[in-house]
Amino acid sequence: MTLDADVIVIGAGLAGLVATAELADAGRKVILLDQEPAASLGGQAHWSFGGLFLVDSPEQRRMRIRDSHELAWQDWLGTAGFDRPEDAWPRRWAEAYVDFAAGEKRSWLHGQGVRFFPVVGWAERGGLLASGPGNSVPRFHITWGTGPGLVEPFARRVRAAAARGLVDLRFRHRVTGLSASAGSVDTVTGEVLAPSTVARGEASSREVAGAFELRAQAVIVTSGGIGGNHELVRKAWPARLGTPPEKLLSGVPAHVDGLMLGITGAAGGHLINGDRMWHYTEGIENWDPIWPQHGIRILPGPSSLWLDARGRRLPVPLFPGFDTLGTLEHIMTTGHDHTWFVLTQKIIEKEFALSGSEQNPDLTGKSVREVLRRALPGATAPVEAFKKHGADFVVADSLTELVRGMNEKTPDALIDEAELRREIEARDREMANPFSKDLQVTAIHGARRYLGDKLIRTASPHRLLDPKAGPLIAVRLNILTRKSLGGLETDLDSRVLRADGSVLDGVYAAGEAAGFGGGGVHGYRSLEGTFLGGCLFSGRAAGRAAAKATG
Repeated sequence: MTLDADVIVIGAGLAGLVATAELADAGRKVILLDQEPAASLGGQAHWSFGGLFLVDSPEQRRMRIRDSHELAWQDWLGTAGFDRPEDAWPRRWAEAYVDFAAGEKRSWLHGQGVRFFPVVGWAERGGLLASGPGNSVPRFHITWGTGPGLVEPFARRVRAAAARGLVDLRFRHRVTGLSASAGSVDTVTGEVLAPSTVARGEASSREVAGAFELRAQAVIVTSGGIGGNHELVRKAWPARLGTPPEKLLSGVPAHVDGLMLGITGAAGGHLINGDRMWHYTEGIENWDPIWPQHGIRILPGPSSLWLDARGRRLPVPLFPGFDTLGTLEHIMTTGHDHTWFVLTQKIIEKEFALSGSEQNPDLTGKSVREVLRRALPGATAPVEAFKKHGADFVVADSLTELVRGMNEKTPDALIDEAELRREIEARDREMANPFSKDLQVTAIHGARRYLGDKLIRTASPHRLLDPKAGPLIAVRLNILTRKSLGGLETDLDSRVLRADGSVLDGVYAAGEAAGFGGGGVHGYRSLEGTFLGGCLFSGRAAGRAAAKATG
């Protein structure tokens, strides 16, 4: 049989680029397929904030953060909650990944030109016991250049390999089938889609212009998850999270459709942990959308008052930035899909960041001058634009006016001003109380003990109803789809496994398609900064293993 390449990689996102770069460095000939136009090279990673989970890094040590492999592994286990027989490989991947994050990950990236913002972020703080979910210390390292800055070194390596004749980039190629001969998957079939000139992230045509069939010794699936396909999200929605939301925003482009997972499953690959998913609870409608139902996530500091749809505070420890899955589970018991932040201008200026490369032009553009402007009074320009144009924002000079605006945002007037006023005034009294029993107030004071939070992420404690801190702001928050935590079960060489545990010969998987490794390396929850890192780690493993197998 004539082969068209040594390896075919399906999906030109970050994991696919890393796998392709590793294969090319080993001298293998690669065909890289993607259903989108060339403008979307890099996939979802391009749109990301560029956050990476690192352990005991120089950036942490400079910020006086004491971290260790042991502490990170404790946090990972407490967060993942592995409790199923099929968690055997995911747990082994988790061990390997924490070793990577505490070991060569930073030096490997640094050698390729990746640099980091000096202030380490503290995501997913947990708020329960030491052995429970969450990061015990700040570990969220922002790539200088955000998502595009992380994609660029691998895209550069792939383009250089293409110039040497080792990589054949084929866009607008949508895979529809995998088949085997002599017991090993070696054939990829599909449709050639009509050329498209849409910009990166915009929905492209699915008009079919032709067909293709390609053969190689091995296939690596790096096609991503299901976050852009709300039908699949709702189908996979677990009973423990209640009824799926009627309204979902998309944190990823429409081409993140999950179709390749079904195709690989039909070829014999074992899909596990499909009910584990990572959707954000702080989603807002993008006033200037790029893809359908485009949502942006607020990355909040700890001070906003978080209320359910009826204006009741969320229970401890569901404070902003503490426990994403716990918050999602609670919201789905309230009978409503949305919640509210109530805050002040003083809080939004210091504590609101927006996830995504396009919402952080200073970091994405690597402008030191613009980054330093964050320390000046006023919110960032993207945040102010959302405050002015965003459909989910209410700005008012009084609580009466604020409640009126909140109730106008929903079909029914659910917020009672008198009840909300009592809640806010009770919280405000605690702000001046050094012995406060309000655990969110305690959390705010605790956050300000960390230099990074005090400098740029946590407003000085104040009363919400203090006119000097105003105006008052309310933000309606929606459920935002993002990541699949389950996927194709793989061994530590990224080889896809069958349901009986045997290897599906010829097929590898990496990135979100593999649950970022093993079919679910995160378990039920993420520590954040681990999605891009999972693409890097599993993509590298797949590329190196496939190179060795096809040598």
